[in-house]
Parts: sequence; structure tokens; C-alpha cells
Amino acid sequence: MSSILPSYLHGAWWTPASDDDAVEIRDASTGEVVTRASTAGIDLRAAVAYARSVGQRTLGELTFHQRALLLKQLALVLTEHKAELTELSKRAGSTARDSLNDVDGGIGVLFTYASKGRRELPNAQAYLDGPAESLAKDGSFLGRHLYTRRTGVAVQVNAFNFPMWGALEKFAPAFLAGVPSIVKPATQTAFIAEAWVRILVDSGLLPDGSLQLVSGSAPGLLDVLGLGDVVAFTGSASTADLLRAHPRVQDGTVVLSAETDSLNASVLGPDILPGMPEFDAYVKQLFVELTTKAGQKCTAIRRAIVPTAAEGPVVDALRALIAQRVVIGDPHAEGVTMGPLVSTAQRDEVLHQVAALEAAGGTILLGSTDAPDVVHADGSTGPARDGAFVEPILLGFTDAGTPAVHEIEAFGPVASVLTYATVEEAADLVVRGGGSLVTSAVTNDPAVAVELLTRIASANGRVLFLSHDNLRTSTGHGAPVPHLVHGGPGRAGGTEELGGIRAVLHYMQRTAIQGSPEMLTALTGTWHAGAPSSAAGRHPFRKSLDELRIGDRVASELRAVTLEDIETFAHFTGDTFYAHMDEEAAAANPFFPGRVAHGYLLVSWAAGLFVDPAPGPVLANSGLENLRFTTPVSPDDSIRVILTAKQITPRETDEYGEVRWDAVILNQRDEVVATYDVLTLVAKHWDDEDATADASDPAVAAQAAEAADPAVAVGVGAAAVAEVP
Repeated sequence: MSSILPSYLHGAWWTPASDDDAVEIRDASTGEVVTRASTAGIDLRAAVAYARSVGQRTLGELTFHQRALLLKQLALVLTEHKAELTELSKRAGSTARDSLNDVDGGIGVLFTYASKGRRELPNAQAYLDGPAESLAKDGSFLGRHLYTRRTGVAVQVNAFNFPMWGALEKFAPAFLAGVPSIVKPATQTAFIAEAWVRILVDSGLLPDGSLQLVSGSAPGLLDVLGLGDVVAFTGSASTADLLRAHPRVQDGTVVLSAETDSLNASVLGPDILPGMPEFDAYVKQLFVELTTKAGQKCTAIRRAIVPTAAEGPVVDALRALIAQRVVIGDPHAEGVTMGPLVSTAQRDEVLHQVAALEAAGGTILLGSTDAPDVVHADGSTGPARDGAFVEPILLGFTDAGTPAVHEIEAFGPVASVLTYATVEEAADLVVRGGGSLVTSAVTNDPAVAVELLTRIASANGRVLFLSHDNLRTSTGHGAPVPHLVHGGPGRAGGTEELGGIRAVLHYMQRTAIQGSPEMLTALTGTWHAGAPSSAAGRHPFRKSLDELRIGDRVASELRAVTLEDIETFAHFTGDTFYAHMDEEAAAANPFFPGRVAHGYLLVSWAAGLFVDPAPGPVLANSGLENLRFTTPVSPDDSIRVILTAKQITPRETDEYGEVRWDAVILNQRDEVVATYDVLTLVAKHWDDEDATADASDPAVAAQAAEAADPAVAVGVGAAAVAEVP
């Protein structure tokens, strides 16, 4: 590696003119210098300006689906270099198992957001939150909530323990939202961040300005940020407090999210006894969290909360697992299962915190603070020399309520075992941690689970319940997944990351927009009732995706509903519910005037009223959503349907897209019988030989003449939006 670790700024690699103040980054196992880091003379103001201008422009030209496809391509590129990144991570103390969490985990985040972006977001650039709110009795004034991307830069300050996963779990949702990132890794592991950033840069896939890297300190960074900028921080609570105190954060100009210290807990239920598979799973989980990444995980178990009678068996079982499976040493050596801490400074800090826990009344039950003998890269065994090694340590406390054990976090292979007599006491111990990223509980008793969740949910960002049903399938206590929220209240930082599309929306601004149906249709690209629509020309089912327009409509004739129809449907389907078959019982029901038609009969008939049966661009019906029945239909009533193209979503990689149709069933008195959305898959292009004949169809002409709204088609552009499910 180069003598000074470069940063990536303004679309080019940069190193300082002078390295006088460079910080040495050392191999965690041997103490050898890996590289040096310095940002002397760095122009952070220019980096922010580059992101705001070039990055915002290049990402802003893309839709959610286009960005999602790029994330998938970036994930594939990193996958090709996974072995290289795993090997490099060994210099930071990571074993191959540790890299499954960091390297593979980071790549997995990219794949997940690539998939969710295409499945859950529109092929557009903005996003609707919730349904329209009617603000006037006549429907002429509406309101909606709209998410648009923030106009600034996402500054991501990452911790040393996960230089890939920790960065990519912030970068992926920001990129998908369309906001450029400046990544600032912790100096100790910045060389790993530089490696994956270089791989992505060399791929040529990154839009200009979408990703920049600061390899070292970033003094005064918040001073150059402004409205529209977001800072996502992972690290110590003390540093987070400094960031929160900055004037730009205090006045609300800069949005700050922080994930900080967390004294996570794991509770062994009173129903789980030694010898049960669930007991073994509890101990194994504690072992994994104690030794993976040498305990340097924000989600690691710091407090093992167990019934009083289970303390001895838990300690004994953990001791046996450690003796059987832990081989401490340089990750380059074959057979090593637990590496060092990231640096000797971190080792000294962990031992200092262990001493503080001992001074508060803790007793070391397993392990030692003495430097352990370790396996070196050449396979020899001996003293740790200049490595940052610490044995797994488990402490016990006579008084489980000792304040220090709920306040001091030794960020390494250190945990404490605490005992309880009742589930209420166990929950109280969990909450004393002041807010955690995660608590897990092993129990087969739903009553225990309910009581625990009721008492601890508000103090946790995530709660995992392990039982006999999911012992083998659970991802485990310390494995945040992109689909669910990662974060926690209080001491854990008070904010959230990940959580699927929620994380994307974190980098977007939600705005309430108000206006007429026509204006909201134009602003959102989604048709609203009362906006202009068109029933002129060809049946909309004869139009391909590139011809169809928002507001294209088909209005049917009335169809009479007879008692014979109702009874035929009842016997054919087997749905002989009394409201359809028993006049006296139906009339006694407060919702019906007497026997009524099945709702599903009406929906089926509606399809028959609006479909165009001949082969055409409509390829399939892919679903029906938001169905509501509002007015019962009696025998001798009639129904008709109005179907309007509400939303058009082309698929980036397919020759078809999805069209959402607004369906309204009305009776002969123009009362609304049912409302719902029909989803169809429609070809992007279609050579319709019958187009000319269809345009002159008298039925189509009659529909146009009956249209109550002006025959105005509303176009769809790249800014079309989709509704939050």
C-alpha cells in the first residue's frame, strides 16, 4: 500500500502535500505499520460542493429502479473481489468468520436494497406516503404527503469495527434515495474502506460525485454543511454528544442520526432448563457474540440475564465452548478462530473498563486480563508481542442491580452474567441499560415473551425471541438485517438505520402538498379522482405502455343484478352466507336491506364490463388492492364500472410495466358500491393491427360522449411517484 492512504475527492484520488502529521495504522496482530493516514490540507468545503452539484445532478437523472440496478452491479463487482477484501481485513484482526459479518454482510446489504428498490419503489424519483386526504366536501381540494430526495450530501461517519458493512448499510439507502455520499471511516480500518471504494471507482459504475472518501480526520466538516445535508454517525456516545451540540444540528439545518454505545442483553427464560436444545442455543449465542470480531460489535451481548439457578450451568457450558472452539491468534494462521482487537489502544481501553467493572464489585468468572499466548502467522505459539489480544472474559456480580454493569461497556470480548428471580426483575435489568440496540430472549412460553416485550420494547430497537421453532433458522442476536430497523432509543443513539425502505426515506424529505385533483395529478404523476380523464379513442386495454396516459378511462354500460344471478353465484361458489340466501335473516342484519349480491360477484362482473377480451398489450392481471365495499346491491339493482389509468410504472429491465387502475363500481343511482385498484402487466410496445378499426368503434365513441370529465390525457414523466403500501 502507499505510504499515505489516499482519499477520493472531486472524482480523483488525493493525498496531502505533506505527511508530517500522518497517523500510523498498524496490523492488529503484529503491530507492523500497514499504512499512514493524513488529511492535511483537505478541502472539505469543495468536496461538499462537488457532491451537491455533480453528485446531485448525476443521481437525480436516475429513477429508483435505475439506482437499484446500479446497486446490484456494484454488489456483483465487490463479490468478485471478496477474497481480496477478506484477506486485507485480517490485518485489522478479522478472521474469515468475522468477514462474513463485514465483507459478506456489506455486499448483502447492496443486494437487498437493489431488490427492495425494484420491488417496493416506483421506477420514478419521488414517493407518495399514504392516501390522498379530502380537504373539501366537493373533492376539489386535496392533500398528500410526498417524499423527495434531500438536496445535499449524506456524510457517513463510520466506526472501526465494520469498515464495509457499517459503511454500505448507510451508503446503499442514500444512493437509492438519490443523495450522494461522503464516507468518513474510522482511521484504524480506513485502509479497508479505501480498498472497497477503489474497487467501485475502478468499476466505472459509480455516477460522478455519488461517492467520495475521506481517509483520515475531517475537522470542521459540520461547519461546511447546510440545509439538505444528513450526517449518519456510528461510534461513541461522547462523540455523538459533540455532534449534537454543533450549531448546524442544534438549529435543525443538518439532520443527524447516531448509533452509539449499547449494553445489549440476552435473557434466558425461566422455562428453559439445562439439557434442553434451547439452553444450548442460549449459550452458543452468548459464545458467538463474545468472540465474533473479538466482541467488537455494537450488537454484542454485554449482559447475560439468567434465572438464579441457571447461572452455574450457563458459566460451565460457556467455559466448555470456549475451551473447545477458541483459538486466539493472527487471522493469517490456520486454525485461528478469534483475532485481536483492532489496536493496542483499544485493547488497553477494554482492559481499563474491565478493571472498572471489577472495582464496582464484578468478579472474573471466565478468562483473564493477562496477555494470552497466541498463534502467530507462522504457526508458532507464544506471547502476543505487539498484538492487541484479549481473552474472552465473563464477569459475575452478586448484586445484579450494580449500576456499573448497566453503565460501563467494555467494547471487546467481555460480558457479565446477572441473575433474576422473576420475569419482572429480568425486564427491569434489561431496561437499566438505558436503551439498547437489541435484546434477545430464549423462551418457549408465549406468556413470558409477552411480559418481557411489554416491559422492554420501548427500551430496544430490536427484540429477538428464540424458541424451539426457530433455533435453526434465526439469524441470531447480533445480526442486523437490512429488512428491519437497526438502532435504538436512549443510550443506543435514539435514531434508526436500515429497516428496508424506511432507511431510504431517511434521506428524503416528506412534504405535505395541497391543491386541486388536477394539480396533484400533475405534481405526483398519479391520477386523483376529480382530475381530467379521457374516454376518447381506443379502449385503454388496446394501448401499450408507451401509448397509455394517466387518466385514460373506460366507462361501462349498466348491468342488472337479479335474484337468480345471486343464487347461481352462491351455489356455484359455495358461498351461501345468509345475507345472500335468507331474506328474513338478511333484513335483520343492520348492514343490509334484505338479500344482497355477493361483493365478489360484483367485482367479477366489473371485470367483464371493462375488459377488452382480444389479445393485446395487457398481458396479465397481477393483483387487486384496497378493495372496499360501501353500498349493498339488492336484486333488481344495476351496476356499472369506471376504470381509469391511475399510475404507470415501467420496468427497467423488462419489456413490460405495471399499470395501476382506479376502479369504481356504481349503482343505477350513481352511489359508490365498491372501490379498488386493479393491477395489470402491460407491454411497453405493441403492434395493434386493429387500432384503426377500434378507434371507430361506436361503443368507444359512446363512452367518450358519456364522459363527465374533459377528454384531457395527463402525461407521465420521470417524476412519477408511487404510493406507500
